[in-house]
Amino acid sequence: MKNKVYPLFFALVLLLSPCVLKAQTGTPQLFNSAWNFHKGNIANGITGVKTETQWKTVDLPHDWSIEGPFSDEWASATGYLPGGIGWYTKSFAGNSSWQGKQVYVYFDGVYKNSEVWLNGHLLGKRPNGFISFQYELSPYLNLKGINTIVVKVDHSEFADSRWYTGSGIYRNVYLIVKDPVHIGPWDVAFTTPEVSAQKALVKVKVTVTNSTKVTALVTAKINLLDANAKVVLALQKQVSLKPGKQDVEFEQALTSPKLWDTETPTLYQLQVSINRNGKLADLVTQPVGIRSIRFDKDKGFFLNDKSTKLKGVCIHDDAGALGVAVPEEVWVRRLKILKDAGVNSLRLSHNPHADYLYNLCDQMGFLVMDEAFDEWEVGKNKWVAGWNVGTPSKNGYHEYFKEWADRDVSDMVLRARNHPSIIMWSIGNEIDYPNDPYTHEVLNTGRNPQIYGKGYLPDHPAASGLTPIAHQLVKAVKAVDTTRPVTAALAGVVMSNEVGYPEELDVVGYNYQEYRYPDDHKKYPNRIIYGSENGMAQQAWNAVDSNEYISAQYLWTGIDYVGEAGKWPQRSNGAGLIDLAGFKKPEYFYRQSLWASKPMVYIGAREITSADDKGIWSHRTAEPVWNWQAGSKVKVDCFTNCQETELFLNGKSLGRQSRGAAKGHVPTWEVDYQPGELVVKCYNNGLEACSSTIKTAGDAYQLSTVTDHAVFGGKTKGLSQVEVYITDKNGNPVFTADDEITVAISGPARLLGLESGSNSSHESYQANQRKALHGRLIAYVQTTGKPGTVTLQFSAGRLKSSTVTLTIKE
Repeated sequence: MKNKVYPLFFALVLLLSPCVLKAQTGTPQLFNSAWNFHKGNIANGITGVKTETQWKTVDLPHDWSIEGPFSDEWASATGYLPGGIGWYTKSFAGNSSWQGKQVYVYFDGVYKNSEVWLNGHLLGKRPNGFISFQYELSPYLNLKGINTIVVKVDHSEFADSRWYTGSGIYRNVYLIVKDPVHIGPWDVAFTTPEVSAQKALVKVKVTVTNSTKVTALVTAKINLLDANAKVVLALQKQVSLKPGKQDVEFEQALTSPKLWDTETPTLYQLQVSINRNGKLADLVTQPVGIRSIRFDKDKGFFLNDKSTKLKGVCIHDDAGALGVAVPEEVWVRRLKILKDAGVNSLRLSHNPHADYLYNLCDQMGFLVMDEAFDEWEVGKNKWVAGWNVGTPSKNGYHEYFKEWADRDVSDMVLRARNHPSIIMWSIGNEIDYPNDPYTHEVLNTGRNPQIYGKGYLPDHPAASGLTPIAHQLVKAVKAVDTTRPVTAALAGVVMSNEVGYPEELDVVGYNYQEYRYPDDHKKYPNRIIYGSENGMAQQAWNAVDSNEYISAQYLWTGIDYVGEAGKWPQRSNGAGLIDLAGFKKPEYFYRQSLWASKPMVYIGAREITSADDKGIWSHRTAEPVWNWQAGSKVKVDCFTNCQETELFLNGKSLGRQSRGAAKGHVPTWEVDYQPGELVVKCYNNGLEACSSTIKTAGDAYQLSTVTDHAVFGGKTKGLSQVEVYITDKNGNPVFTADDEITVAISGPARLLGLESGSNSSHESYQANQRKALHGRLIAYVQTTGKPGTVTLQFSAGRLKSSTVTLTIKE
């Protein structure tokens, strides 16, 4: 993590526009409040901004696409939501204390084709919507008056991605004030090339910028603080800095280090300071971790020399109703849920993510694959009328790849290289998807599970073009960081093998091609292979669990996401373990039975005649429902990691089963339905370890709520995530209920959105009502930072309402 991305450590909210800023030297400050937004182009461009009257005030992060409306005139790939052009402006007062300083604005992400001006002067352009960037404001600042920053965002090519990207300034913006002698945005590199339980070699390289015209004599210091804020390592150097940039390097052994791993993600605080003329010129503080990683071609992955299977999921940026402008608290909830399932690794598909997500992975113990691109110099298919339906769009990042690729991938690595959670850099996802766009004669032979069209398509670009570009990108990554392997996720392995693409990589990801593992391991004995994208079937996990040389599985996906949809009205993808609202699906519990160590059990029922889909992304259909027609025969499935299970219907045992002997390790009973209570008990070594119950529900009667946070501090915004359930008189969930739920809010808070998890609902995300799905939805309520009491009133027609009270302290 670099010195400008600290939502966890620096959360100073600026005053309303025009605002007076009191930035301390070197400390990033959130620059999110009181922007003005105009959707649509502006006549005469930047010169017409002052005369445009159609503006509304927004706080960042902001995603205008999620405001909709949904329409089949847009693209299925991006969730049938609009793109377009948007303009943002913000006015702020200059500060005389900035005299002689360097002032920067830092954008964590703007989708896409952003152009930024200050006081009418163009600062720069950035096509990539996922890459962070900053501009210096100093040359054009009015220190004694009002300044205006303007941002144009051009997402008029709305069908430019295979998933929902959102539109606008959808991540945090920071203001940074620096001394002329300072540490640049990504200019601290922390590495531990030698790590053991007894000793770790700590190396810190600091690039110091001297923007003056004379040599500066400075003292550079580093302190490493443990979890108790005790300094465990302290070094300093006096350096004579000529104008320009200069590296200052530190190296020292740390005895008895506390190692970072997935179970105990211990973090240190690294402080780097620059003193000039006896005064502090700059101070950078960031969390770091000490750990070792390595991949072995025969033995798999090792964390701190311990063999570790990567139980991973792929994730996208959005969160349903919130689009891609997602508050940090939403990801905290999601990551806790995934962690409980036994997930220990995330693939950030298929682009760099928000700054705070890397912090959370460091803190919560997730191993991360950070990924740069979904396409290179030739465009992929972006479906408009439904996945694999009709004529696709070819718009996308490839239009800018030749000019920007090296810089974009380098900036991705520079930005995130100090995060201990990151273990791989990926230069691309499915760039070699057969015939989308690359092709090769070998596609006329063999087995090709993923292919567009039939066989070799000679009018498509040759697969041989993959290899030199891969070489170029790997070189760009390694120019910045050599402590982690470079990888890519391959869809057309049979094709890529013919042209040498995998040999450019340190570790090679296979997407949905588990059947190739044994043959390729023999044929390419020096290749390190892992599953970079996989389906839900148990056989796919068996290919990892039973092969020492395969280190990882990354399920598609951890969470449902907007976009990559089928035909209208479907507008989201339902492949996740949890849905858009963060509610667990039956498939979640099945995965938990395979991956989690803590005793768990889940029971669900389905009709005897129903069968699980056997496709790549097949999900179990066992729902937590015990409401069936009288006389029905019902199949009850039990997902557990315990040794034995016993099912009871209204207190009567229906038999005990061994998990190991059950088909697919899923104990199953065929039950003559009776209303009442179904209970499963699980045993380890003959002792009850856990249990689960589902009951016959009565008619929908009332709403009940579960709130994650109800008390907040003042002066900063907070988020309450309220789960709303439809229950019967006895509090039993009514799974089939789909009543429309309305929320009314009074007090210093606002509704960010309601989400049910439906993949086909076209209800407005700007509304304060929404139909429930499976008898539930979630409400995202954000406090304004002002003290007071917030009342949330949830109602649904004839049902008994529920009230939630939030308290915001002074």
